[in-house]
Amino acid sequence: MLSTNGGDCEDFSIAKYFTLLELGVPDERLRITYVKALELNQAHMVLAYYETPESEPLILDNLINKIRSASQRSDLLPVYSFNGNNLWMSKERGQGRAIVGGSQRINLWRDLNIRIKQERERGSSYTAQDMAR
Repeated sequence: MLSTNGGDCEDFSIAKYFTLLELGVPDERLRITYVKALELNQAHMVLAYYETPESEPLILDNLINKIRSASQRSDLLPVYSFNGNNLWMSKERGQGRAIVGGSQRINLWRDLNIRIKQERERGSSYTAQDMAR
């Protein structure tokens, strides 16, 4: 995906999320965020980074080349976000409110994490082909 630039917004957001986790960024500072891209009038996904739990997030987005704060991204309307542990419904561009049950309620996210865990237990590296499944 990275070498061919052939991924979609979900691929890029997930790749950024796991790369930052591997680099030591704590999970509680990251959220994969489902948004509506207003100018495109379509669903989109970005990665949000929170320096502190109360701080305004920085948005890492494959649609633009610069990292900007959420307040500078008026073209995005957040809907919900999640990380390895939690799921939030967005509320007026704020932190949102946590939903009971956590991020494992998102079936595709749960399945991806199960596959990654299985690959790590086998001691093999995860390939782009595996991610595409």
